[in-house]
Amino acid sequence: MSVDPAFLGRREIATSDEMEHLGRRIGAQLEAGDLLILTGPLGAGKTTFTRGLAEGLGVRGPVQSPTFVIARTHPSLVGRAPLVHVDAYRLGSAAELDDLDLDLDRSVVVIEWGRGMAEELADSWWDIELERPVGGDDIDASELDADAPRVVTIRQEGAS
Repeated sequence: MSVDPAFLGRREIATSDEMEHLGRRIGAQLEAGDLLILTGPLGAGKTTFTRGLAEGLGVRGPVQSPTFVIARTHPSLVGRAPLVHVDAYRLGSAAELDDLDLDLDRSVVVIEWGRGMAEELADSWWDIELERPVGGDDIDASELDADAPRVVTIRQEGAS
């Protein structure tokens, strides 16, 4: 895995701009064969993070959630690996994910909602969990989509 281990751990991200910036810094280090599994509730910032990551990789945009197309490939504009952006939310199993025939060896692959399905695709991967406020007595429901702080936890999983 090519990302600097300094990114590992838990951090608070205050704004969507900071989320994109984190993605951009990580994306600048990624190489073909890297797999990132993003987990978090709706509105946590998975696509915002991926948008920054795509910019750091230097791929063609725009990067949007691939919810309805399941997977979208963004070719490189700078001679690096393409980005394959997958939304596994509507997939029912790891077999359905495998049926997409993703080019894992020659691409950087980001799978939103992939935890529990994508781990068998590679020997090692980056597990990135994004958390956002989910409501409660102390949070106004109208603020859930606002630029509220998120917590991002990055772990390296599988073989080292």
